[in-house]
Amino acid sequence: MPDDSRTDAPLMAGIEAGGTKFVCGLGYGPGRVVAETSFPTTTPDETLGRAIAFFREAFAAHGRPAAIGVAAFGPVDLHPGSDTWGHVTSTPKPHWQGADMAGPIGRALDLPVAFETDVNGAAFGEGLWGAGRGLGTFVYVTIGTGVGGGIIVNRQILRGLVHPEVGHMTFARESDDTGFDGICPYHGDCLEGLASGPALARRWGVEGKDLDEGHEAWTLQARYLARMCTNLTLVLSPERIILGGGVMKQAHLFPRVREATKAMLNGYVDSPDILDRVDRFIVPPALGDHAGLMGAMALGQARAEGQTRFHLPETRA
Repeated sequence: MPDDSRTDAPLMAGIEAGGTKFVCGLGYGPGRVVAETSFPTTTPDETLGRAIAFFREAFAAHGRPAAIGVAAFGPVDLHPGSDTWGHVTSTPKPHWQGADMAGPIGRALDLPVAFETDVNGAAFGEGLWGAGRGLGTFVYVTIGTGVGGGIIVNRQILRGLVHPEVGHMTFARESDDTGFDGICPYHGDCLEGLASGPALARRWGVEGKDLDEGHEAWTLQARYLARMCTNLTLVLSPERIILGGGVMKQAHLFPRVREATKAMLNGYVDSPDILDRVDRFIVPPALGDHAGLMGAMALGQARAEGQTRFHLPETRA
């Protein structure tokens, strides 16, 4: 795996393929990106075409990597033996349901492709270089246009029947939360339907960034995110929960979520990381907005090294 302390780190390529925009990069790790671009996610043909054109130009200028990583919005098919591996599956995003994402990129660039969810990619990047470094089990959650979670267990990206869908967990509504049905087209008032960025805007009539810190929206938002953190803590027993995405740029949310999570757990999880150091248990991403791209690049390098079930190296925090 790449190491940011090495001067001979391999050249890596990656795509953070988000539902709103694609971010493409070529480089050697955090702070060592030699070519990068971003553009809106439109139709598959147009969007993938722009990504392929960027990499062809970047490779000509800086050299070719041994593989490329794609960390994609979903749901997606991650099973290598499947006929639809590398495809987007049941997404509500127009034009993308059933679209092959990995195939066209791999064929056009003549490279092996590592294919993962966008949040798994961000978790992988944070585990290699950021807030998850040195940990065996942790969760990365993005709260933005949607809500999604990448889960690392025993240093390996968690997969199962499909892949975790943290944003679509359901739980009891807050007793004072009435009159809002939620916005998820599948589940209505799941976590994403209640606490994503668009849910905030729909509920209150303005985007979250335009709400005052004292607005009642944030108390309710913190409670729902604390319910998520409580469930993740009880089910997965992670060593850390990393909260990223546009909504979490409201830094005042962190102490609210931490205290609400601690109150909901009510002393049941007898760990000093919750009882005494909850500020180190629920944290922002150390890589900030670059977690997804860095993770995609690292996944590409892992694929070049022969990995298909991606795992982090043993490192000290």
